[in-house]
Amino acid sequence: MPTDVVMPQMGESIFEGTITKWLKKPGDVVEKDEPLFEISTDKVDAEIPAPASGILSEIKCPEGETVTINTVVAVIGGSNEAPVPASSTAAAEPAPAVAPKSEEPKQAATPAPVPVPQSQPAPIVSDEPLRSSPLVRRIAREHNIDLRHIRGTGSAGRINKDDILSYLADGGTAASAQSASQAQSPGRPVPTLKDELVPMSRMRSIIAERMLESRRTSPHAYSIYKVDMTRVVRLRERTRAAFEQRHGVKLTFMPFIAAAAIDALRQFPIVNASIETNGGVSGIRYHGNIHLGIAVALEWGLIVPVVRQAETLSFPALARAIADLAERARTKKLKPEEASGSTFTLTNSGVFGGEYGTPILNQPEAAILAIGGLKKEPVVLTDSEGNDTIAIRSMQTHCLGFDHRIIDGADAGKFMTTFKDTLENWNREIV
Repeated sequence: MPTDVVMPQMGESIFEGTITKWLKKPGDVVEKDEPLFEISTDKVDAEIPAPASGILSEIKCPEGETVTINTVVAVIGGSNEAPVPASSTAAAEPAPAVAPKSEEPKQAATPAPVPVPQSQPAPIVSDEPLRSSPLVRRIAREHNIDLRHIRGTGSAGRINKDDILSYLADGGTAASAQSASQAQSPGRPVPTLKDELVPMSRMRSIIAERMLESRRTSPHAYSIYKVDMTRVVRLRERTRAAFEQRHGVKLTFMPFIAAAAIDALRQFPIVNASIETNGGVSGIRYHGNIHLGIAVALEWGLIVPVVRQAETLSFPALARAIADLAERARTKKLKPEEASGSTFTLTNSGVFGGEYGTPILNQPEAAILAIGGLKKEPVVLTDSEGNDTIAIRSMQTHCLGFDHRIIDGADAGKFMTTFKDTLENWNREIV
C-alpha cells in the first residue's frame, strides 16, 4: 500500500513550513528514516525523514511552496509501482519507471567530468551542494583552493578543517599556486556578473523581518573592550589534546568566552533580562536561568541554537553542548525548541578575520556579545613598579550590544570589565 508523506508539526506554535529542497526525485528508492526533503519554519530548518521504505512515486508540493501541517506532500508507493512525475521536476528531467537495482539510470544522470589542467587534481563531481564551514571557506580563499577538489569526511560529506588542511599537506598548494599565477595574468578569464532577481528564501525573509523589528524596538548602544587572551591561548595549547581525548570534543575558544560571559551575567543579571509588556504596562523580566544563544552561520542563513541553563554546566559540558548544537544546526538536525528561548547571545563575527562587529539584538534579549578576531599584537605591559615593556600578546576585541532602555552604559561597562578580568586572569581547571 502507498504511504502518504505529510508535512510534520515542528513545534506547538508552528502550523506551516516551506519545502526548501527535495532530496529525492520521483522514481528514487528511499529507505525508511533517510532524509527525504528539507523544510524551513519560523523556528528552524530541518531535514524530514521518509516514513517508510519504497519508491517515491509522487511529489505533490514543489520546492518553495509553503504548506500547512499534516498536508500530504508526497507519496511513497510499492516497489512495483511506476513513479508519477511532479510538476516541479517533470520539466527538468522526466522520471523513468524504476527498477531499484538498475545502475543505468544513475550512469545516465552522472554529469560529465569538468576538464581541468593535468597539474591540478580533478574536481570531485557530486550532485550535492558543497558543505563547509566559514573557516574552511576562508582557508580556501586564502590559498585559492577550489573546494570541489576536496572530499569531505564530515556529516553528509561536509568539508571540515582537517579535510582542507590534509589537502594542503598533500600538495594542494601546487594547484593554488597555479591559480594565484592565473589570477595575476592579464588574460585570465573572469566570472561573468549576472543581472538577476532571486527570491528571498524563507529563512532569509524571516531574518530580515526580525532584524528590522529589533532595530525598531530597541535603542541599540555598544561597549567595546579589547581583551588579552594570552593566558587562555597558552592554556588551550597545553590542554587541547588531553581535553579532546577525555571529553570527545575539540577545545575551541568559544567555551572559554561563554564561561566568562556566564560569570558576568550572574553578577549583573540586568544584562540577562528582557522587557515584558502586559496590558500596556512594561516591566523588566529578570530570568532565573541563563539560556545561552550561540549564533551559527549556515550556508543558507543564520540560526541561534540555545544552551539551556548554561550556568549549571561544567566547562566540559558547556564545550560539548556548544559543539553539539552547532553541528546539528549545520546538518539540520535541531528541534524547534532548541532554537528559541535564549536570554543572552554570543555571535562570532571574528571567525572571518574582522576586528569586531556591532550586532543587532536577538529580541527580546537585552544584550548580545560579538566576538572579534584573535590576533597577536604589540602591547605595553606595566609591572608592579610602574615599568613599561612591550610584548607580543594574543588580543581579541569584544563588543557588547545592549538595549539602552534597561541597560545603562555603567552596567554595560561593569559587565564587560568582569568578563575581561575572567579571561585575562583565568584560574579554573578545564580538563
